[in-house]
Amino acid sequence: MRVVSEYRPSPIAGLWYQSDPQQLTLEIEDYLSTAQPPEINGKIVGLVVPHAGHRYSGATAAYAYRTVLDQSFDTVVILSPMHKYYLQPVITSLHSFYETPLGPVPVDRELLTQISTKMVEKNLVPLSAVANDDEHSVEIQLPFLQRALEGPFSLVPIMLRRKDATLTQALGSCLAELLHDRRALLIASTDLSHFYTLGQAFELDQNMLAQIKAFSPEGVLRAEETETGFACGVGAVAAMLAAARIMGATDVEILNYSTSADQTGDPASVVGYGAAAVYQRS
Repeated sequence: MRVVSEYRPSPIAGLWYQSDPQQLTLEIEDYLSTAQPPEINGKIVGLVVPHAGHRYSGATAAYAYRTVLDQSFDTVVILSPMHKYYLQPVITSLHSFYETPLGPVPVDRELLTQISTKMVEKNLVPLSAVANDDEHSVEIQLPFLQRALEGPFSLVPIMLRRKDATLTQALGSCLAELLHDRRALLIASTDLSHFYTLGQAFELDQNMLAQIKAFSPEGVLRAEETETGFACGVGAVAAMLAAARIMGATDVEILNYSTSADQTGDPASVVGYGAAAVYQRS
């Protein structure tokens, strides 16, 4: 029988972001100091953050993390897509820690069990735990969180293959029920459109960002279904918005938008990146 390590080794350090701790720290601190998001007058409940390599989307990601700079959270829930094919529709990690060059991040396995139980109570699928996944969209957020937040936090990684309204609404409801007495931060990890021309991408991405701005999980899913906007983590965004609404959030602010063309100079085939804050207005 194969023994699974407590620690999930990083498959992307040195590829998607710096593997040297000092260089990674300097890079993230530079991104954070450069980002100048609009002032948020309220309590941050959730963030929408891109998940490409730091070279491509790190500057936009920093706009989101700057809004929670030096804040403290007990629990960070990262909702993301699972890009690789798995039969299971909702996936989490079998490991107890995520390794990064800045140190291990503990996984809240007890809370994951409670979420899975709640999902079954709602006649939906439980979370399926997998080992040694190579999904980048959770891990890519961790170094930013390790530098931006004050103090330690536990991680709740949830990766979605399914993205329908029934599942995302139920998952959002489960999260809200279980997080009500915690200092929790919700993160939807997603990029926007992929491989359109710069002009086409801008139109599609503005349509998707408009639905996020409208605080509409239904609108986000509908944009993808009607092909008027795209996000590889559309299910993650819908579930995060649903949970944030129940947890008291009232508004969404779009913080920044960019594309891969800003780094590559190639407008013929781009990926869109957006950052947003979901908050409870003061």
